[in-house]
Amino acid sequence: MPTESREYLPALRFPFLTRIYDPVVRLTTREGTFKRLLLDQANPGPGQRVLDLGCGTGTLAIQVKRRQAAAEVVGIDADPEMLERAEAKAAEAGVELQLDEGYSDALPYPDESFHLVLSTLFFHHLDPAAKRDTLREIARVLRPGGELHVADWGRASDPVMLAASFSIRLLDGFSNTHDNFAGALPELFEEADLEAAAETRRLRTPFGSLALYRARRPS
Repeated sequence: MPTESREYLPALRFPFLTRIYDPVVRLTTREGTFKRLLLDQANPGPGQRVLDLGCGTGTLAIQVKRRQAAAEVVGIDADPEMLERAEAKAAEAGVELQLDEGYSDALPYPDESFHLVLSTLFFHHLDPAAKRDTLREIARVLRPGGELHVADWGRASDPVMLAASFSIRLLDGFSNTHDNFAGALPELFEEADLEAAAETRRLRTPFGSLALYRARRPS
């Protein structure tokens, strides 16, 4: 799906690094573990419509489809090169995904379109205003009772994890990452009229504490 031309921040900040995105994430974030735990938490069901927000190269979207073949899985990302890689990976995996180009703060979907919205390692890229706009969009496209499940950087669990997080804060900007490392994402979820927002788990990684979160749109 084409989208308006706007600036976006590549996942590793510099476009020439996109080609190594998958191995970098796999080796530095405990990707296999946190994505498995996030899918256990979200538990997509047959017939559900699932949005992978900031889907990148499609790893999570493919895992959703493999876990629940009867779910309809949609991925959206602003980076066309990432989407090309996601399309190729989905074809290789033999799964059918809808992959759209678009921005998280202006989602190209009708109200109440999705049962689940998933997001991994995405919110820390957004500036404070875009985080809030994105969450309002998520609340809009979720069906009543629909759920948001997020895995992203969170409050450091100890001084070692705090020191380890410095490179992420430096790379993506102290302003952009402040809410994440302050542990404030659940508060932002509830500001967007989502409810039961909570951190559910925290993992140690080479770049700091990675947290899982959940919230839902009121029924």
